[in-house]
Amino acid sequence: MKHKLNNHAVELHTDGACSGNPGPGGWGALLRFGGREKTLSGGQAMTTNNQMELMAVIQGLEHLKRGCELDLFTDSTYVLKGATEWMPGWKVKNWKNSSGKPVKNQQLWERLDAAMQRHKISWHWVKGHSGNVDNERADELARMAIPRKD
Repeated sequence: MKHKLNNHAVELHTDGACSGNPGPGGWGALLRFGGREKTLSGGQAMTTNNQMELMAVIQGLEHLKRGCELDLFTDSTYVLKGATEWMPGWKVKNWKNSSGKPVKNQQLWERLDAAMQRHKISWHWVKGHSGNVDNERADELARMAIPRKD
């Protein structure tokens, strides 16, 4: 299923997964450009689901060699709202939330902020685990990247 909602040349589909929260986790990203696809994934021994959702987007954006217009698809309202609604206020308040407390995952948010600067991003929320083929692929990449305890 092709999305091409804004006719951008690049699509980025992302997902994160965790086995326990916190626990071992993985992230997955599917990039589509000019009829080609590239998959990315990675994992950490101790992390949270939100951190893996952030890493999927960060890694996808950082992988792009130059600034692009892209459609970015995520099933994480945390990442979507953080990037499009909350981050501007956090930056003004020196990375403090509305309660005046430090923003959780600040280093990842700062990294995402830096990665976003090079691109013109149209953000799209997709319902997770609902049969969206590209989201399911990103989820599979994330789950396969979770480090296994031997």
